[in-house]
Amino acid sequence: MSIIIPTYNEEAAIRPLLQYLQQHTSPGTEIIVADGGSQDATCAIVKQEGRQVLRCQQKGRGPQMNAGAAASTGDILYFLHADTFPPAAFEAQIKKAVQQGIGSGCYRLRFDFPHWFLRLNAWFTRFDVDAIRFGDQSLFVRRNIFSKAGGFNEQLLLLEDQEVIGRLRKIAPFTVLPRQVVTSARKYKEVGVYRLQGGYFLVYGLYRMGVSQEWLVRVYKWLVRQ
Repeated sequence: MSIIIPTYNEEAAIRPLLQYLQQHTSPGTEIIVADGGSQDATCAIVKQEGRQVLRCQQKGRGPQMNAGAAASTGDILYFLHADTFPPAAFEAQIKKAVQQGIGSGCYRLRFDFPHWFLRLNAWFTRFDVDAIRFGDQSLFVRRNIFSKAGGFNEQLLLLEDQEVIGRLRKIAPFTVLPRQVVTSARKYKEVGVYRLQGGYFLVYGLYRMGVSQEWLVRVYKWLVRQ
């Protein structure tokens, strides 16, 4: 298995995740941090933890995850955000799903912040509906399936995680595993729970209506006050 983590200025999150993965993976598991040009200590921390840094030529989750996949060697690819912790037994759970004929899948979601609205949103992630798929849920996929699907669409600036799942489903079964990853609610705390979640719904709705990626990015940056 190869774990691919796209990063950009993740010095606050990357060390705890790498240490957690060290404790909960087998010795042969490959971990690749695909960095998009971090200006902080992200890459230095990764090296301190004895892990591989792949310096990507193009910034963006799609290009970075594709680059990580291309540099990896595992038969199973597991894409994981830098602020998301999978269940302790995730490696065995994913391998079991693949052995049962699953081509790709993800986990349910839980936030590290006990807000009722976030708990409600996370509860819905148990359902196998693409509209409620979030990149923070992580994504595992057999290498041959990922290759057949053509990888992530590098033209997408947002929603690349949701878009690729639709193509993966057409090739092999997709599943939502009955466990939860725990992801940081840091952005919700910065922007506001209702504002950010409402913004996500708005961006997704505009995406489904065919609004260009450039406009989606403008709307998103306005919502998160960037």
